[in-house]
Amino acid sequence: MLLRLAILTDIPQIMQLITEVVPVMNAAGNMQWDNTYPNPQVFENDIALNQLWVADIDSNIAGITAITTDQEPEYADVGWDITQTAIVTHRLAVSPKFQGKGVAAALLVQAEVVGINRGIKILRVDTNINNLATQKLFPKLGYQFAGEIGLGFRPGMRFLCYEKVL
Repeated sequence: MLLRLAILTDIPQIMQLITEVVPVMNAAGNMQWDNTYPNPQVFENDIALNQLWVADIDSNIAGITAITTDQEPEYADVGWDITQTAIVTHRLAVSPKFQGKGVAAALLVQAEVVGINRGIKILRVDTNINNLATQKLFPKLGYQFAGEIGLGFRPGMRFLCYEKVL
């Protein structure tokens, strides 16, 4: 598995991955994503900011994540100081064809590498309350549960917040 920054020519494969992932998420009761989000423009922006990472297995994009410093204002509701710079993982997704192969874990470890390289010791992530897979994965990788929030741009949904200090 090769972890690398995404490039614009990856977007068709990334959108295919999203097309495969969304029905699986929705079937599990996780309605966080749909046919409007995430979209190519979101990924183009991530690429322009050099923050979209892909897990490439045999020239197939097996997983993606945006490794950012973008914190939602609601993160303060779990007691986090959002004026502190933190690495925040967003848009983590693994193709159903590659689930169970350590792709998500590898992408989260890449977030640690980015943090170390940038001198940022705090890692944060949130996940939909119905995403049971990430709720199991984050603690295995050393993330501590911090609390539950709502996000203004996703009304009616609840999210669980996790943090890891390097």
